[in-house]
Amino acid sequence: MASSQKSIALVGSGNWGSAIAGHIGEKIRDLKGQYNERLLMWCKEETLDDGRKLTEVINKEHENVKYLPKQKIPENVIAEPDLIKAVKDADILVFVIPHQFVKETCEKLKDKIKKDAFALTLVKGFYVDEKTNELQLVSEIITKTLNIPCLSMMGANIANEVAEKVFCEATIGSRDDKHSETVRELIDTPVFRLRFYPDVEIIEMLGALKNVIAMLAGFSEGLEAGFNTRAAVLRLGFREMINFCRLYKKESTPDIYLESCGIADLIASSLGGRNYNGAKKKAETNKSLKDIEKEDLNGQSLQGPGTAKEAYQFLEGKKLLDQFPLFRDAHLICEDKIKPKVFLDNLSKHPEFDRKQ
Repeated sequence: MASSQKSIALVGSGNWGSAIAGHIGEKIRDLKGQYNERLLMWCKEETLDDGRKLTEVINKEHENVKYLPKQKIPENVIAEPDLIKAVKDADILVFVIPHQFVKETCEKLKDKIKKDAFALTLVKGFYVDEKTNELQLVSEIITKTLNIPCLSMMGANIANEVAEKVFCEATIGSRDDKHSETVRELIDTPVFRLRFYPDVEIIEMLGALKNVIAMLAGFSEGLEAGFNTRAAVLRLGFREMINFCRLYKKESTPDIYLESCGIADLIASSLGGRNYNGAKKKAETNKSLKDIEKEDLNGQSLQGPGTAKEAYQFLEGKKLLDQFPLFRDAHLICEDKIKPKVFLDNLSKHPEFDRKQ
């Protein structure tokens, strides 16, 4: 292997992680020698119902039978249960894990990676510091803990459709042209197109916030709300997403909200994403979200409830909950403090209707 070849590692191996690993694995294989074709994918070891180890099954059958069943993964993608071993030689680290595990994972990786590496986060979520009430984005945690630059990628990317090579697009947040070109080389194809903006933080925040509004779309569907009402939920929800982003940082251009990371990701997630389906099931059955994750989503985590909690805490600290009633009510529904129907009843009192042009 030529010393100039760069190596890529995936930190995560769930539904989306396995799909993007397969996509990148095929791309580096097609680039013929420019990159180390062996792509290591960190897979937190699990024992399947039949007693087999998940990593062993992935490496033997080239399929993540638990999180991305019936979709083949290229043979050059290797599931590795040892986190440090998976990333120690990587020049590019792609993070695709539930956001609640980012901090502890980064702490384990501290001083264990190449100093000149850079990261790309596909993680949808953020933290709010309980003491300072300051937002902490995943890209910022990665950069601060690992001392490497971190780009963000968000968009309307349903994992199964990416694996099936259904056309999609994504938005990359990057302020480094060299890193941008590397990511373009690794991901951009005729069926997976990329657009680049310097708004790393806003792109990342949109990817997290849309999961909250997608849940509200699911609650609406489960309650059999009319199409007019469901359209209003998406419009008002999108407005709250934009206003929330602007509390944190001003965008370089309003066009960013019309990109795949914005309106497109919201639409896709509100038509059939995991958070939509979980919320729909809760409204229909009144089951807890934890039970829905376990019984209906094959153990996959919903990201919407955690993001709703963080957003609620942030807005409460700023005394702005009443200006963001959809984010407020989404958290209260997830905590079983109000019924899903309450948020629909509150729509007519949304502050957007009092806003003067």
